[in-house]
Amino acid sequence: MSKPSKPNSNQGNFLFADLIDQLNPKHPLLQLAKQIDWCVFEDEFSPLYSHLGKPSKHIRLMVGLSILKHMENLSDEVLVQRWVQNPYYQAFTGEVEFQWQFPCDPSSMTNFRKRIGAEGYEKVLAVSIALHQEKIAEDEMCIDTTVQEKNITFPTDAKQYRKIHQQLLKIARKENISLSRTYEKEVKKLKLHTRFSSHPKNRQRARKAVKRLKTIGGRLLREIQRKMTLEQLEHYHERFALYLHLLFQKRGDKNKVYSLHEPHVYCMSKGKAHQRYEFGTKASITTTRDSGIIIGALGFERNVFDGHTVPDVLAQVKRLLGYVPATGIADRGYRGKSKVNDTQIVTPKPARKNASKDAMALARKRFRRRAGIEPVIGHLKSDHRLKRNFLKGFIGDQINLIMAAAAFNFKKWMREVIFWLIKLLSIKNEPGMKFHHHNMMFA
Repeated sequence: MSKPSKPNSNQGNFLFADLIDQLNPKHPLLQLAKQIDWCVFEDEFSPLYSHLGKPSKHIRLMVGLSILKHMENLSDEVLVQRWVQNPYYQAFTGEVEFQWQFPCDPSSMTNFRKRIGAEGYEKVLAVSIALHQEKIAEDEMCIDTTVQEKNITFPTDAKQYRKIHQQLLKIARKENISLSRTYEKEVKKLKLHTRFSSHPKNRQRARKAVKRLKTIGGRLLREIQRKMTLEQLEHYHERFALYLHLLFQKRGDKNKVYSLHEPHVYCMSKGKAHQRYEFGTKASITTTRDSGIIIGALGFERNVFDGHTVPDVLAQVKRLLGYVPATGIADRGYRGKSKVNDTQIVTPKPARKNASKDAMALARKRFRRRAGIEPVIGHLKSDHRLKRNFLKGFIGDQINLIMAAAAFNFKKWMREVIFWLIKLLSIKNEPGMKFHHHNMMFA
């Protein structure tokens, strides 16, 4: 795909534009569009395109759609439909006239994510942080981890064995391999036997059915391997190794596979009463202590101890801010790490007997402010698509997390703009106060 051409006009020059003339210039989305430096994305992402082939979509359009996707919690398909209906979405992405057609195919969003990667989306997060200007200049930050669940079914042995059976039959038909037996009818009956396996009357029958499903999967795999050529075996080597890993893993094993299409997913227990286990990847969130702006969002491919995530987290904060705050406030999950490089890691601990009242008051204030990161994580999950990740692979986990954090920062800036407008209106309505309409403009 060739390098995209620049739009005919920028957001700030709409003297004769029909679209902007009919929109409210005080709308927070338009104010946000004016504040974002879109040239940063043009300079960063233009080298990733070729000069040959079909012209691609404008970089501002694709970045704007990515921001709107997570700010409004929409899928790719719904986003392009809403874009046609919403003139503010179109103005935000740089359109000068109202469009009646989709901005792009939903699959173009996937291609754009692959093109710029997690490093490219970190630039979007950096821009969202820079919007808040002096509010990010704090010496203390709050660090916490959460689980970014993957869009997979709850893993059970019976489900995994049936999936192996289905995929092996699909491979056999694709490669024209004749099987002595397909076991399709038997697998259907065994599926019914595995239902309600926790009931005492069904427990023994379900256990036998799961064992039989495992046997069927192993038989089919060995038969297909025997009848394949060397080239075919080499082509399917990774998939067959994954099937073998899943067939022979046991309950207490480490590095277990919980999903065939997302094998990097792992199991985490966060001590929640309503949800004992979660399947996905660990995500670290870093915010400023007082203003609550997200200054770091990092995913981890392995389920590592929270304290061991700190060096990578601080490295990302330095990339985004240019410096690292002197103090990081964390919960007891980070015990054992008191200092990383020049940053002090503070965790709750019993006060010393000779501690002064000022020191105890400072510690109490710090950990009360640290608790403020919990609702931030809640908003990321409920409002910005962090609850369940639908993007493929670990790179999808990273992109979804980074863009959720960027969307939170953008939305926070927009809420402050709305709050300022309400404050201006309240001042205007006070008796004895004269306030001219032409002064009601946003900063």
